[in-house]
Amino acid sequence: MNITVPLLDLVAQYQTLREEIEPVIRRICDSQKFILGPDVESFEAAAAKYCHTKYALGVSSGTDALLLGLMALDIGVGDEVITSPYTFFATGGSIARTGAEPVFVDIDPVSFNLDPAQIESKITTRTKAIMPVHLYGQCADLTAINEIARRFKLVVIEDAAQAIGAESEGKRAGSIGEIGCFSFFPSKNLGAFGDAGMVTTNDQQLFEKMKILRVHGMQPKYFHQLIGGNFRIDALQAAVLEVKLKYLDQWSAARQNNAAKYRQLFSEAGLASILSLPVEVKNARHIYNQFVVRTPERDALLKFLQAEQVGCEVYYPVPLHLQECFSYLGYQVGDFPESEKAAEETLALPIYPELSQAQLEKVVGSIAKFFRGRNS
Repeated sequence: MNITVPLLDLVAQYQTLREEIEPVIRRICDSQKFILGPDVESFEAAAAKYCHTKYALGVSSGTDALLLGLMALDIGVGDEVITSPYTFFATGGSIARTGAEPVFVDIDPVSFNLDPAQIESKITTRTKAIMPVHLYGQCADLTAINEIARRFKLVVIEDAAQAIGAESEGKRAGSIGEIGCFSFFPSKNLGAFGDAGMVTTNDQQLFEKMKILRVHGMQPKYFHQLIGGNFRIDALQAAVLEVKLKYLDQWSAARQNNAAKYRQLFSEAGLASILSLPVEVKNARHIYNQFVVRTPERDALLKFLQAEQVGCEVYYPVPLHLQECFSYLGYQVGDFPESEKAAEETLALPIYPELSQAQLEKVVGSIAKFFRGRNS
């Protein structure tokens, strides 16, 4: 039997929910009320409760969540925001779109998250904020990052696009900084039926300001106090997300269980010393948006797994400081060695909840086959 393992199987998830989701979609279609309204407000209340925050605001995408957070904090031309170069483009791109300058700090090679020990040396009189990324579903060290932010009177914007439900020392992602920013891109642990996102905060003034900025800075209708944008989440997306939110902890537990199975299978295959596996930092809840391994032979392994019909993906092949559009910042190869090494060595394997034992065994068996071939 030829077993294939896609990197992600959203159809499998949908089949378990279609009888619950489709009536919700039909209800909204029948009402023809697609913009904001009670479905959005209901989801926001449920999401705020889940994230342990006072407020949540549904927005059009994870990218717009970051942009909205920066705008709400009046970050713009002449300002600097410290962040990671090893992340999805939206992190640095949103900073640049405000006119501010992204200032990169290298990552910790174990967690792949921003290294707090390197932040302070990058702070200048122009620094306004720190934007840590909770990469792959595990929180950055926000205890250390918040301590630095307090000392230098900086704000912390959490890029929690991959980390809804992740925790650091008992605190949920998105509840620890001034603003948390989430993506509900379909491939995320909590995925919409298209683009959607969310911002969270415990600050009422920030919440009210973001609520106004979400609708072009308009309050009341056609009167504009601020220049905002069209950052609204669709009612359809909010309603679908509220259905899915009820299952999120169950899905995260299944991802954690699959991660444990991977570790067991890799150990039994004698690969634990050959392949670097994800490390769960102390006092944290890792929700495994991705299960990322690393090897110096990453590119060859990628091609081999693709031939074996095992889904895999490189997140991310080019760090932000080496992207052409950021050449004006003046960074060079070698400036952030851990980020550059991670970009050359990391590979994401399937981790979604619906994976079968046979599929997990196929992934590990294929990787074992690759290394046997290299060592024979």
